[in-house]
Amino acid sequence: MQFKETIGQEAVKTQLVEMVQHNRLSHALLFLGREGNGSLALAMAFAQFLVCEKINQKSDPGPSLFGEAASDEPRAFRNDSCGVCPSCQKAAQLIHPDIHFSYPTVTKKPGEVPIATDFISEWREFAKLNPFGNMFDWIELIKEKENSQGKITAKECNDIIRKLSLKSFESGYKILIMWMPEMMGNEGNKLLKLIEEPPPDTLFILVSENEALMLPTILSRCQLVRIPALTTNEIEKALIERNKTEPGMARQVAGICDGNYRDAMQMLQHADEDWQSLLRDWLNAILKTGPVAQTKWVEEVSRLGREKQKQFLRYFNHLLEQALHYRVMGENYPMADNERDFAARLNKLAAVEQQEAIVEELDRASYYIERNANAKMLFHALTIKLYHIIQDKIVFLTE
Repeated sequence: MQFKETIGQEAVKTQLVEMVQHNRLSHALLFLGREGNGSLALAMAFAQFLVCEKINQKSDPGPSLFGEAASDEPRAFRNDSCGVCPSCQKAAQLIHPDIHFSYPTVTKKPGEVPIATDFISEWREFAKLNPFGNMFDWIELIKEKENSQGKITAKECNDIIRKLSLKSFESGYKILIMWMPEMMGNEGNKLLKLIEEPPPDTLFILVSENEALMLPTILSRCQLVRIPALTTNEIEKALIERNKTEPGMARQVAGICDGNYRDAMQMLQHADEDWQSLLRDWLNAILKTGPVAQTKWVEEVSRLGREKQKQFLRYFNHLLEQALHYRVMGENYPMADNERDFAARLNKLAAVEQQEAIVEELDRASYYIERNANAKMLFHALTIKLYHIIQDKIVFLTE
């Protein structure tokens, strides 16, 4: 993968290239960014950049023996890998012998301890087709039973030590890309000496979403590279150019997905869902038709599945945000006519304080859905809370 194939993050790409150009590359980098911002794609592009034969060409080849002028092609690619040399082609297919991968795995058979190599075929499929995927997507691809928990094992740490103790095969670097190092428990202490005193030209790239869950001993040995969330414009442009999404739909999805390209793609899969009607039925059940209608609505939404439930709550949050903009800017704020009407109704229904309280409750509900909360209990409780926030103007105090 080349830098130009990743989405946005121009400042980070420049930072990485300058690290190499000015010889300031640390032996251990931590790419830290939340889900859906392309950290893994950037790590793979950077690894390809480092092994690219034209990037690593120390000097211009000079005039040909046959009198042709010297080529300036190496300079043309100095801010990105060339994408055509044998090393780039191997890196793009995730088969370069000097680029190693480590990631959480699940147990296939009782008593067996898995390592990353056992799942290398699945990993290549996942990383090439879904580099913005999250832990849930990966475990769903490789699990053989329900409730499988991904983990980076002690055996995997030993295998990493073995791989990186070997000499590089082709390039000047040996590179390990570890995805989700937060899934490594105390077993990760096995890697401390290797990270602190690695063999020459060995590079660790740890790709994490949550530094708080990482071992402090490993965290302290890494140079931090923060990967910001993608902007709305970057996601909108990517949806139009890469996914051939209709511009109006791309603009709407980009505004809702909160910088998460994975969520944007998930939303497009359910673009025909009528979230506004579902939301209208919910609010009517809360404020007008009563407990019977509320129970019926909760039964309906609990059958949607986790991803759709999250998207519905995200859409409600989006409308509340639109309502706030509309409250401030009035008719001058650009938005779809059906959303304008709904935003006006939400502003009549709840004041700013109540809308803020609703947003907090929706965010909390999304958090628990992500962690497999019982959907019926969750939406029943959320229904009751929204009733009191809107009807009784109670703002729940939280820890």
